[in-house]
Amino acid sequence: MTLEEMKAITEGLIFASGDEGLNVQQLAVVLEVEQTTAREVLKSLINDLEQDSRGIMLFEEAQTYKFTTKKEHATYIQRLMSTPSSTSLSQASLETLAIIAYRQPITRTEIEEVRGVKTERPIQTLTAKALIKEVGRAEGSGRAILYGTTKQFLEYFGLKSIEELPPLPEEMKEDSFEDETNLFFEKFQKTIEE
Repeated sequence: MTLEEMKAITEGLIFASGDEGLNVQQLAVVLEVEQTTAREVLKSLINDLEQDSRGIMLFEEAQTYKFTTKKEHATYIQRLMSTPSSTSLSQASLETLAIIAYRQPITRTEIEEVRGVKTERPIQTLTAKALIKEVGRAEGSGRAILYGTTKQFLEYFGLKSIEELPPLPEEMKEDSFEDETNLFFEKFQKTIEE
């Protein structure tokens, strides 16, 4: 496999890994190469993204590589986030937000257990809109990211505090959690859109 092919694969892998990112060891295993080769691939990809007129860059955080937007484009990203079309949330994002609001702090795996589907994209959307944030790390192996709501979440839904969320039924079954929380957020979503 050529360096260019490995860079293309690596770019796709890092994109697919989302917030979790990708470390050198994982990349080496997936590409079936030595870690020194994996490092060279990452270094070359970083260089390509810095040299080209690209909108993203690759950065290392805690030995994990992730994509982010370039600082010089921050103004445009802020404009996008404040446009009317970006203020509404998808059903998947609303469901994910409801679960986080009621069960915070919570890991992505725990959210997925409640929803029954992957939540990477909704978490990225909610983080980009500053409705949720990383509030810590779970104990145990892997130290998964714990998510919680933000001040913007309260402002978005017109709440003074998280305690203003309507109470959930005490004996609610796990599979009805989604339905109950969706009703609450649908109500607020309609209020905002009107």
